[in-house]
Amino acid sequence: MVLLLARAMVLALVMTALAPPAARADGPVPPAGGPGAPAEQPVRLVLATAGLSWEDIDPERTPALQCLADNAGVGAMNTTSTTVVSTKRQGMETLRTGYRGLAALAPRTAGIPNPPTDQWQQLDAPVVEVDATGGTGDAGAENSLASAVADQMAGALDDGAVVLVDVGSVPDHDDPARAEAVSTLDARVEAVLEAAGVETGGVEAGTCDVAALPRTLLLSVAATDPPASQIEEVERTGAVASRTVGLQVAMDTAFPGQALTSGASKQTGVVVLTDALATVLTSHDASPQGLIPGQPFRGVDHADPQQLALDRSQAAAAVDAASVPALGSWFAMGLIGAVLLLIPATARRPGVAAVARAAASVAPLPLAVGLFASLVPWWRADSPALALTGVVWAGSALLAVVCLAGPWRRHRFGPAGVAATLVAALVLLESATGSRFQLGSPLGAQPISGGRFYGLSNHLFGLVLAASLMALLCLFTVVRTARARMLWTLGAGAVVAIVCVAPSMGADFGSMVTTVPVFGLLALLVSRIRVRLWHLLLLGVGGAVAVLGVSFLDWLRPAEDRTHLGRFIDELLSGELLAVIIRKLSQNVAMVTGYWQLGVLMLIAIVLSVVVLMPRRLGLRRLVRLDEAHPASYPVRVALVVGAWLGYAVNDTGPVLVAAMLAVWLAQLPAVLPDPEPSARPASEPEEQPGASSASA
Repeated sequence: MVLLLARAMVLALVMTALAPPAARADGPVPPAGGPGAPAEQPVRLVLATAGLSWEDIDPERTPALQCLADNAGVGAMNTTSTTVVSTKRQGMETLRTGYRGLAALAPRTAGIPNPPTDQWQQLDAPVVEVDATGGTGDAGAENSLASAVADQMAGALDDGAVVLVDVGSVPDHDDPARAEAVSTLDARVEAVLEAAGVETGGVEAGTCDVAALPRTLLLSVAATDPPASQIEEVERTGAVASRTVGLQVAMDTAFPGQALTSGASKQTGVVVLTDALATVLTSHDASPQGLIPGQPFRGVDHADPQQLALDRSQAAAAVDAASVPALGSWFAMGLIGAVLLLIPATARRPGVAAVARAAASVAPLPLAVGLFASLVPWWRADSPALALTGVVWAGSALLAVVCLAGPWRRHRFGPAGVAATLVAALVLLESATGSRFQLGSPLGAQPISGGRFYGLSNHLFGLVLAASLMALLCLFTVVRTARARMLWTLGAGAVVAIVCVAPSMGADFGSMVTTVPVFGLLALLVSRIRVRLWHLLLLGVGGAVAVLGVSFLDWLRPAEDRTHLGRFIDELLSGELLAVIIRKLSQNVAMVTGYWQLGVLMLIAIVLSVVVLMPRRLGLRRLVRLDEAHPASYPVRVALVVGAWLGYAVNDTGPVLVAAMLAVWLAQLPAVLPDPEPSARPASEPEEQPGASSASA
């Protein structure tokens, strides 16, 4: 049996090695050297601002910014820092170092080199910094600004220098002075463009000739630029980045008319601030000193890249608030059904129990359906929350019909098993096809947070693991032989492992380390092989070897095509393994201690882990009867508990993994429990003796 599991893992390695790069949202990211390869022109001009979003750019209000956008590759940019909200001074340092935030103030566990290294010193060209933050918007000030910028930039571009221009920033969206600040910023950009040789004839005149403009980047490097008196309050640390701030503007004139992407995001229309340094260095054939996390900008053909960047920004800003009613409204019905099934009085009423069982069985469906919500541009609606709720309910209702109307509806475990299978299959399918739909979808990758932009995030792996185990539990009620159960377990584990670890699919390190031991342990338990310590050690080593092997294959690919897996090998070779482990563990702890809701959730998970493994001792008669009728249910619950806490330990956001697993099992386990035993008659109502009626008659 262990050999079968090993063969499955070898198959995963082979398929991973042969798999092509994943197709991403709105089309594939071309390989290095192809049409979407990093541009060869050296970056000569970098315009830095803060707080600028794609909603601000308009032909009427910001003609200079619109001129640049029309002649550049564009994207929505993540600017996450080491603090909850990113600030401009952090972003300006990130431009130089390639790492998020201020090295001097970052936590030691953040993995940021301190003291920071100015990577621009690796360039073979001088660097000239220009302050273009003067001017107030009136004509006299604008003329003075244009003259001052022209003087500072005079000769710098002709001499081959790289010019970094600070064009100021704009305040928060709720600030009444924002509109005026955006207009002032546009005037500064116009002055810089004219000093660089752009023939505008006055941009407001509608002319925009950028033929003489060298390769230029415009980057909004942070969400905010607070005054010095508020900087410490804004730059507070936390385990999770704020999602109240939006994605920022990024432009690169090397890719006119295209959407920006990078090897870090692998999503069309989305880049990361840390990619900017890699873009500058690569364009000058310079190499960084040490490792940097970013990858160069690339351009990808798209019908309307500016609309795509706007869509990415609007969806990211709206999805969190809209997800609560969209997912919660459906899931709440399932939880109500689960509660009714756990109350003996209501569970004994056939009509109520049937409805409650149906609701609980299909409760997890929106968790998977939501991943595909971006198929419909719900964020453009007047009421995004209502639109997203409609999309999720429509998809969930369609799948609920499949679960509740098929021939399996006659079996107690049928609807729940089919629903769990659909949840696992849909999440795996989304990752296997290149994470095309996650951005802008509930529970998908959130580009504002910037933890990851593709593949299987920890909460998605939690859904897959929990749903797969529930599906196997239901399947084992009809698959009776030990050999068949073992083969089904190994088959399911192989599918999950392949999708989770393949760089072109899930690209998740921690999920592979969890998948092999969990499904291997379950295969041993259902095959009735006595589990020994060496079995567990072999499974643990097997998972580690498998993921390291796939990571090495990923590392052999070009740097811009690598995923988290290949970059782990880079960190391993550079001696940063211990720092990586400490960083991930500290983030796990910070999430639990920094957010009381997650702390309470972990306590509940601990209690429930004990409860499901000790039903007889705790007097849970219905769970005991489930084990007596279907003995394989207990090994599945053992695998569930092992998977939850092993997944928590090896992933940096383990609490959300555990939460996802709880969501599936809290709803569906009551749906598969046996009916409660009939209640005993009250002593005041003695049972009628046979023949009593006829005697009285």
